[in-house]
Amino acid sequence: MESAISHILIVEDEPVTRMKLAGYFEQAGYRVSEAENGVEMRKILTRSEADLLLLDINLPGEDGLILTREVRSQSDEVGIILVTGRTDEIDRIIGLEMGADDYVTKPFNQRELLARVKNLLRRTQAVREARRSDARFRFADWTFDIPRRRLMSPDDERVELTRAEYELLAALVRHPGQVMSRDRLLDNVTHRSWEPNDRTIDVLVRRLRQKIEPDPKKPEFISTAHGEGYVFTAEVS
Repeated sequence: MESAISHILIVEDEPVTRMKLAGYFEQAGYRVSEAENGVEMRKILTRSEADLLLLDINLPGEDGLILTREVRSQSDEVGIILVTGRTDEIDRIIGLEMGADDYVTKPFNQRELLARVKNLLRRTQAVREARRSDARFRFADWTFDIPRRRLMSPDDERVELTRAEYELLAALVRHPGQVMSRDRLLDNVTHRSWEPNDRTIDVLVRRLRQKIEPDPKKPEFISTAHGEGYVFTAEVS
């Protein structure tokens, strides 16, 4: 569960909205910092790491999409929720592609936003704890070093994984032989959208198969449990 003193940084140029959000999350037990733009955001992050950013897209100067990409290039553990008055679907997609974890559109329900913040903090905290554990796995001559986020092929070549691919593979190898539902796997992936018909896991599994399976069309490591989810069928040591 997320800590009661998790640090939330609100980056919002509209003073009233920023003040209301800050007061709401402080009442909920969080430590809150406020920034009007990217310059102030960087100053705060230099002094103190944030656990989660509430980041407005429509900021003066550098917009929220640019800042999302910058923050994500420096850390894949901080949670990022984009907040905007725009309804353009392209903004949502671009924001998620740049590394945001979630996206809310004004006007939004504060209780719903709080629920999303709590859920995202739980997932990012779980990822941090998993990385701190000493976990190195081998399967079919592959080596997966979870704390170092390093996947080595049987030819001793490093295979690059995106953050989401890394998190998904880590969840699978930790539970070999167990059927993992899409919802359960999704809880281990911090970079996700909130669409009701989310097919994120199917896409990630397809990408992983392309990278690790001898024949992605006939997977030997990640098998489909029809109607249930996926199971890691390779022997893990």
